[in-house]
Amino acid sequence: MDIAVSMKFLQEGELCVTGRIVDASNATLFGKVTTVAGETACIYKPVAGERPLWDFPDGTLADREYAAYLVSEFLDLSIVPPTLLRDGPYGFGMVQQWIDIDESVDLGVLFSRDIPELRNIAFFDAIINNTDRKIGHLLPTPDGKIFGCDHGVTFHEEDKLRTVLWQWSGDVLSGQEISLLNKIRDGLDVDLDLSPYLTQTEILALRVRVEKMIESGSMPRPNPDWPAVPWPAF
Repeated sequence: MDIAVSMKFLQEGELCVTGRIVDASNATLFGKVTTVAGETACIYKPVAGERPLWDFPDGTLADREYAAYLVSEFLDLSIVPPTLLRDGPYGFGMVQQWIDIDESVDLGVLFSRDIPELRNIAFFDAIINNTDRKIGHLLPTPDGKIFGCDHGVTFHEEDKLRTVLWQWSGDVLSGQEISLLNKIRDGLDVDLDLSPYLTQTEILALRVRVEKMIESGSMPRPNPDWPAVPWPAF
């Protein structure tokens, strides 16, 4: 199912909750959206089920999840599964297409590999300032694609990058990566409007992060004043 069709299903389908991801810290519900053309599985995170975060006092997890999707699509990275904001059985929230992963892939081995798919995610996380890239947030599919999920704690104004993907720390950015950084720098507030979902301070911090990466020409290194890896790592 291509992105346009997936988004149409997610937006227009009847959303029915069929289960809950019990180990999630916020309300994370499994369900399906159904239209006359068929159905697709999804994850639904209602805003009403979010727990307050002391270091993210503004906005919602749902808004930041959607902002991450918009950045992923704007840069043609296709890392975040089709995602949107809509109403549902438990109120307004984020709805994201469910990804069936390749169960034969050992995530404990996968995350440490030096492959382009993972580098793309590390590059993306540096842009959005992802403070929670766990091993279990990697979603390998049978066709070799690797998606990433759970982007609610992102875009903080402070350097809070925390990830298991440090293989490329300090590495020189490729020409393509520099081009993507230039694209988002020039496109912010013009072709990529994140103001409905992030604060102006967060958007300014995003611009500054991108400009610093362009200036340094390298992948970020861990912040010595902040834990480099999320806990638990999986």
